[in-house]
Amino acid sequence: MMLMRTDPFQEFDRITQRLLGDVMHPVVMPIDAYREGDEFVVHFDLPGVRADSIDLEIERNVLTCRAERRLSVPEGSDAVVAERPTGNFSRQLYLGEELDTENLSADYADGVLTVRVPVAERAKPRRISVTGGAEARQIKG
Repeated sequence: MMLMRTDPFQEFDRITQRLLGDVMHPVVMPIDAYREGDEFVVHFDLPGVRADSIDLEIERNVLTCRAERRLSVPEGSDAVVAERPTGNFSRQLYLGEELDTENLSADYADGVLTVRVPVAERAKPRRISVTGGAEARQIKG
């Protein structure tokens, strides 16, 4: 399994936040994750976030993504409606041992951060040759 699990407490906070309408806690960013060939791909939704506010960190096999979105109302203006979440966003993913976390790459476009993690060579399927016939040795006693 490539993606071990996400942080269950953040998922609980997310559900509670939706039910109670609590906007005081950091917002958890939604993701899509899948395997594509020899890579594991994760898309983080970060609409309205500036690229320079994104912090991506890997420690052991835990990938942490943090970002901040500020209020878009210009200073000195009065907000009439401000429904879009602002503040700090964060998400942690626990990646499997079979991923090469030393060689991951990240790209941010159109409000989506895409992280690509190659599958480690040791985890890729490989063919093993079998010898037999003329190459086999016979032992006579």
